[in-house]
Amino acid sequence: MFPSVIPACAPTIPDGLYHSCMAPVSLAVLIVLSLLVKHKSPRKSCWNGAPGLLSPVNFLEAEEHWGLVAAVFGILFSSVCVLVLDPDPLPFIASSSPRTREYWKIMALFYYPAFYYPLIACATIRHRAGYFIGSLLSWGHCVVHIWQKVDCPQSPKIYRYYSLLSYGPIILCLVVLSIWYPRLLIRSFTQEKPAAREVVGSSYYTAYLKTVLAKRTHTRSTRKANLLSRAQMYLSSYIYTPQEGFQVPLKLVLSVTTAMVAVYQVALLLFVVFIPNVQIVRAGMTKDVIILLVQFGIIPSENPGGLPGDMEQELNTARHYLWSLEVCYVCSLVLSCLLTLSMLMRSLGTHRANLKALYRGAVLDVFSCVRMLRPSQQALVCWVSFASFQTAFACLGLLTQQVIFFVCTVGFSFLVVIPLQMGTNMHLFKIMENMWPFWLTLVLAVVLQNLLSHFCFLKKHHLQKELTHRRALCIMTYLLFPINVLVGVLAGVWRMVISALYNAVHFCQLDISLLNRGVEAFDPGYRTYCHYLKVEASQSHPVMKAFCVLLLQLPGPERHTRLRPTDVEEGIQLMQPVKGLLKASRSKQMRARWGLAYTLLNNPSLLACRKAVLSDPTANGTQSCPDKP
Repeated sequence: MFPSVIPACAPTIPDGLYHSCMAPVSLAVLIVLSLLVKHKSPRKSCWNGAPGLLSPVNFLEAEEHWGLVAAVFGILFSSVCVLVLDPDPLPFIASSSPRTREYWKIMALFYYPAFYYPLIACATIRHRAGYFIGSLLSWGHCVVHIWQKVDCPQSPKIYRYYSLLSYGPIILCLVVLSIWYPRLLIRSFTQEKPAAREVVGSSYYTAYLKTVLAKRTHTRSTRKANLLSRAQMYLSSYIYTPQEGFQVPLKLVLSVTTAMVAVYQVALLLFVVFIPNVQIVRAGMTKDVIILLVQFGIIPSENPGGLPGDMEQELNTARHYLWSLEVCYVCSLVLSCLLTLSMLMRSLGTHRANLKALYRGAVLDVFSCVRMLRPSQQALVCWVSFASFQTAFACLGLLTQQVIFFVCTVGFSFLVVIPLQMGTNMHLFKIMENMWPFWLTLVLAVVLQNLLSHFCFLKKHHLQKELTHRRALCIMTYLLFPINVLVGVLAGVWRMVISALYNAVHFCQLDISLLNRGVEAFDPGYRTYCHYLKVEASQSHPVMKAFCVLLLQLPGPERHTRLRPTDVEEGIQLMQPVKGLLKASRSKQMRARWGLAYTLLNNPSLLACRKAVLSDPTANGTQSCPDKP
């Protein structure tokens, strides 16, 4: 179990050789992909020219290949986690001195995103060549990583299998990419080639608009929910279930994915740092150590001054104590992971409710005050760092929960469970036994106040409750003041415990503030989340995108075709996509038009510029016609 016992393993393909070969290949792939991207109207700008710089993914659009993007982000974050504890941050620079190691770590933070950049850029260009290159790259990375771990499954770092387990998410994500890219390549040959002007995610936007404009039938349930159904509803709130017509934004998918990878990496590190070392200590317990522990009173003994040969029972007791520490640590770690993952799943439902509320213009249903849903400098910075903040908060929340739950489980085990099991160290029960008059007095005082308030000081009168016997009420308030001070001390302790547990459990949730409503702006996580919602609601509104998609589908001015009313009837086309149902009545057409107009007018992204749009006929959609007088 000791790291020094395990010899250093040199794989057949070392990391230095692997990165030295794959880094130039990645750069060459980026150049080839950039040459494939040709714009019809080259510009002088470096970002929009031909060949253009590749964008990894459009985070403001409904991305179809969200699983591929999430897998690349999982690989990137896992590589950064492995980098933190690696003595050589850059693989092709070995034996770095401690003075320059931190500088190499900073360089590695920029190197790994560039190294894995082609894995996500191959899907961005939406070309068969890109899918083919992506398949080759993902297969190459996957085969090399699997070969390295099969060749050297053990390593002397922290724990013999820590390196193998820490690379598990990387290998899993690479396997996903190795399957996803060939699937895209095969689909590109079997499906028809999409139109050049087809907007990415247009199918989602039209489906969302169709769901919004669909006629709903409200059914009221007269059956009262029992306790079991309420419990099922409460548990189902922690399980995210997809809704028809709504797609979670890509940023949220990435934040939850990287947060789950972070929970795994942190939990693995906490486990391998503590459990193997405690097992080593438990296996190496000697009777000399037991005598020392008995002298300090840590382990009870019937004969503290006995010979070492009489310490067999005390040795078993010490090993049982260490085994109890292991059980408490594992239970607290499992509980922390489950709570963190459940909070992340619950936050997805909250994100969906908040986004749908902002889509329909209900700002006060999300924020505590009226806010303008428009992008700003601070909002853009928060939008860029939202997924990173969610990942970091998940790590810190898991660490906080682990410390709190471990202390609580150890205290409960060694103060309650083990004394009841072994009949020794009954200190807590002795304190409770000596203080029973004090606890009984507090309980009687609280019960007395509740009984008098219910039967004596409240009087029902015409379905209302009024105060009565006010003189006796004032006398009781004065006489019970010292007792209520002690009750207040216990209530204050309980308030601190509840606040600590609530904040520790909900620390990873950015959709709620851990501070009061008046000072919630000082909560960096909640402030980042609010600005993220503002950018998403103003720039990625599905109805706005559906409206733009419908405008792009109209015949261009170069065709010189006169549009008929049925050609621009977006609502009818969305509500009734079948050609036989396009001959609708006049009332249905008007209802569809008013439904679409009402939705667009309540679009938060158009509220800021409605006056300017309505005052300018050209901006409002009416094009100037020089042929008409």
